[in-house]
Amino acid sequence: MAARNPGCEFDAGWLENVHINLPGVKRRAETLGTKRTVKKQWQAAWLLRAVTCIDLTTLSGDDTTTNVSRLCFKAKNPVRYDLLKAMGMLEQGITVGAVCVYPNRVGDCVKALKAAGGEHIPVASVATGFPTGQMPLKTRLEEIRQAVADGAIEIDIVINREYALSGNWKGIYEEVKLMREACGEAHMKTILATGELGSMANVYKASLVCMMAGADFIKTSTGKEGVNATFPVALVMVRAIREYYQRTGYKVGFKPAGGIRSAKDACTWLALMKEELGDDWLRPDLFRIGASSLLTDIERQLFHFVTGRYAAAHEIPMA
Repeated sequence: MAARNPGCEFDAGWLENVHINLPGVKRRAETLGTKRTVKKQWQAAWLLRAVTCIDLTTLSGDDTTTNVSRLCFKAKNPVRYDLLKAMGMLEQGITVGAVCVYPNRVGDCVKALKAAGGEHIPVASVATGFPTGQMPLKTRLEEIRQAVADGAIEIDIVINREYALSGNWKGIYEEVKLMREACGEAHMKTILATGELGSMANVYKASLVCMMAGADFIKTSTGKEGVNATFPVALVMVRAIREYYQRTGYKVGFKPAGGIRSAKDACTWLALMKEELGDDWLRPDLFRIGASSLLTDIERQLFHFVTGRYAAAHEIPMA
């Protein structure tokens, strides 16, 4: 992970100067997927980079020790051995960025990753009453502490949407600051749930407030909202990251999550980060993609690059 963002004092005046040019945001976002393409070996290289930035995720009510264990083994070996060998990438130690689960499955992940030889892969846990956050603050903080005690070194927290919709930005700042303290040495990703914030101005303000409170990453969505990761919302968030960096000198990471399923989308997200924030944000310490099915399509595209044909379903291991 990058050097941590220590946060800063709450600055209400900073929020008063937020204005969003929505037509401009939409025009800029529309160009991302249409004017930038990578092909052949360059596409394969970008896709391998995308693999290293995936938070391989399972957040289902029917999660079991078995399916979490399978996910962890896939996290350690995200791309087939023969494909990596054909591309000359066997020695690069490619793994996903992290495995993300509910707090109750953190211990299972730690054990499974150790069994797979992937102890170095971070275990991330959602917390604070994910996905709604509709729990008492004391309970939300205790959930963080328990996940960290069980072995999570990254915590994905959710903000109080009621505070955001009512303009109580100081309230969000104070809660997120307490959550950062509860995380201790674990890195904190702050989920804005942008599909429930009502406006782009609120997205920008929420991004700034969470960074002021010490967020190491800001994240678009829980993946459970009606609207999840979209490029217009992402553009607003990364511009907030850029402004925060220019003002404070601290780099904050970005994580889109929800609905990202295709290899083409992964390349577009990488292009957005490269153009808006620079090459430093093309590495897993500052960029993650929250996804459960994306890895399957990336591996399928790499299979095509190596063999010249698309894989049958049984030729791609569970992702």
